[in-house]
Amino acid sequence: MGDCRTDPPRVDFDRQIELEFHGSTVTSDAGLLAYRELDDALDLTTPAASGSYDTRTGKNTQHGPDALLRQSISSRRAGYEDVNDAERRCVDPAMRAVVGGRATERTAASTSDMARFETGTPSTRENLKHLSDVSGRWIDRAHRHRTLTKLVLDMDSSVSETYGRRQGSAYDGHFACTCYHPPFLFDQFGDVERVMLRRGNHAGATFWRRVLLPVIDRYRGRDIPKFFRGDSASALPKRFALLEREGFRYAIRRKSNAVRERRIARRMTRPVGRPSHEPKVFYRGFRDRAGSWDQPRRVAVKIAGHAGELFPRVGFVVTNLKWRARRVVRFYNQRGTAEQWIKEGRTP
Repeated sequence: MGDCRTDPPRVDFDRQIELEFHGSTVTSDAGLLAYRELDDALDLTTPAASGSYDTRTGKNTQHGPDALLRQSISSRRAGYEDVNDAERRCVDPAMRAVVGGRATERTAASTSDMARFETGTPSTRENLKHLSDVSGRWIDRAHRHRTLTKLVLDMDSSVSETYGRRQGSAYDGHFACTCYHPPFLFDQFGDVERVMLRRGNHAGATFWRRVLLPVIDRYRGRDIPKFFRGDSASALPKRFALLEREGFRYAIRRKSNAVRERRIARRMTRPVGRPSHEPKVFYRGFRDRAGSWDQPRRVAVKIAGHAGELFPRVGFVVTNLKWRARRVVRFYNQRGTAEQWIKEGRTP
């Protein structure tokens, strides 16, 4: 965790909340109260809502933007996927305590209130930009409590299946469903540096600048080693040039082709004799220059022959690291944790 620069945040539970056993005030979401206390200790939701522009023009507003945002987030955290459950949850004692404000004495926001909020306020261009920057601000505050010695960014995309006619969703042939296809950018701690909602029929590299550039700008002044890992969708000449210009060391997957396979043809043949039960693994590095590249770049290769398979499995990784090929491939393979973080985030 590193040396603490400031006093650590501490939770201070609301002493007005009491545990009683009355059938009329039963709740199944008491665990949300701990999240609310942690939210107050870290001061997360209030700054996120305070920078948003409230699109409501009426004077008879019962709940502020921070209360509505907190109810929206807490509902998803409790497993309620849409606003249909708000009619029942608005009178729930735990939800009212979590939302705070007028909800503690009356009720939380109803289904119609939440529907107007979620389809109106967060969807404006200004508020979308503000909310996209919130996770980065949270991470910068967390770095004040731990010494950052290096930065490792992992970029990946995920499928978010949709049902009905959702605005911006589209059919994706690879995932065989109607979905969104958002790109994610994680750091080595599993924190989401940035994410963007994207149509399902967009390729993995579409709009990569909107996700990567703001994060690079935030860390530009830090004098620490910086690394980037990405799948084959990240193997773009413009991205290579940007990372090299910004001082990032990268390891990016590259698809196989006939030219690269000829460079390792000697290792592609099966060894003579009885095959081993253990995989036969070889590593190699060479210089390569694709037709769209402005200069030659180093490629690290892993060749693994498995028992019962006629041809070996081959993986190419483009890199500007000066490590041995084995270490480069192992460093790249650690980006598999980004896929795990995405799965954990989608699991309630």
